[in-house]
Amino acid sequence: RLLRSANPGLATATDIAQLQRFNLDVVIDFRTDGEKKSAETPFAHVFNWIADPIMVGNLSQLSVLSALQNGTADDSRAFMIAFYRDFPVRYQAQYRRFLQLAEKNHTILYHCTAGKDRTGFASLLLLSALGIDHADIIADYLESNRSNTTGNAQLQEQVKKLRLPKDVMAPLLSVEAAYLDAAQQVIDDDHGGMQHYLERVLGIDVARIRDNYLETI
Repeated sequence: RLLRSANPGLATATDIAQLQRFNLDVVIDFRTDGEKKSAETPFAHVFNWIADPIMVGNLSQLSVLSALQNGTADDSRAFMIAFYRDFPVRYQAQYRRFLQLAEKNHTILYHCTAGKDRTGFASLLLLSALGIDHADIIADYLESNRSNTTGNAQLQEQVKKLRLPKDVMAPLLSVEAAYLDAAQQVIDDDHGGMQHYLERVLGIDVARIRDNYLETI
């Protein structure tokens, strides 16, 4: 009932039929307008697709990659960590609205472009609200490294003209536990821990979310 995804907008008719079996109440799109394509219209006609963009631009934009042309893998990794540290501070409104959908017991597919960063942090909040162990949250997050290989290969082809070394690109295209842990550290240091952040900062009813999605044994 809660699905983390890369961009579903270019789904085939077969893909759409498969997604319809989930009886989705809402599809939340964290992408900005510049990341979208006109070819996504068929998907929009089928699902309740709501845009709630997070950040200006995205990691695949040439402006970001150009800035790293003369950088190192450590520079890319530092960029990602700083990026994740912004999530719990700058985008509280978007993540509050996302979790409010879970409060309402909706079946949700939520996505960005690659399904790993903006949705990765969304999953940290959602799974934490559900009481999932942090190690399991990290393991779920790291699954992107296995499932994004095709999309990453396509992106590498697009940015070949920038002549970025593969080791500089790798931290941008993959996920590392240190990225999500950087966001968690901000929550712990500045907001009194995850429970306080969810309930007091975002104003989320954690107990209601657990009642909605967890079975009592």
